[in-house]
Amino acid sequence: MSHIHQGFWVFGYGSLMWRPGFSFVERRRARLDGFARAFCLSSVRYRGTPERPGLVLGLDEGASCEGVAYRVAREHAEATHAYLREREMVTYAYREAWLPLTLHPEHAGETVEALCYVVRRDHPQYAGGLDLEAQARRIAGCRGPAGPNADYLFNTVAHLREMGVEEPALIALEARVRAHIAEGCTDEGT
Repeated sequence: MSHIHQGFWVFGYGSLMWRPGFSFVERRRARLDGFARAFCLSSVRYRGTPERPGLVLGLDEGASCEGVAYRVAREHAEATHAYLREREMVTYAYREAWLPLTLHPEHAGETVEALCYVVRRDHPQYAGGLDLEAQARRIAGCRGPAGPNADYLFNTVAHLREMGVEEPALIALEARVRAHIAEGCTDEGT
């Protein structure tokens, strides 16, 4: 907890990239090694419901993940941490971890320790291992209180493009989801 009181860095790899929801003093592109961004978590609160779970991103085992590092000032640290816990730890499908991030080369490859929300593979909402088609059907057909599951994917891919990050797996998934929506196949079972 000592990290929190001094101010801290937090890593965004999904909706935190395009909707952080907290005050920060710096925002930098960053890379996390040892984890990959993956649609591996059933969403029963934001992008789906308990009856029809959507699918959202988690940091799962993998090579690396490009995203955004935010530096939170000391005076906002405790409130920001409380906000993040309320947002990310709703069902405890993530665990909080302090991991080293490499800031983008324009920042001389500086390494900082950051708060990261890593998916828990032992949690009932873990949905790793779904193939592209299963992911696409689920994302195209689900919505929750935060809106259509597809919007979550589209916003993430758009933000990565703005950053100059190309993830072939996400681009392929986006294409399949758009095709399902265009065909009117927005029901997981069709």
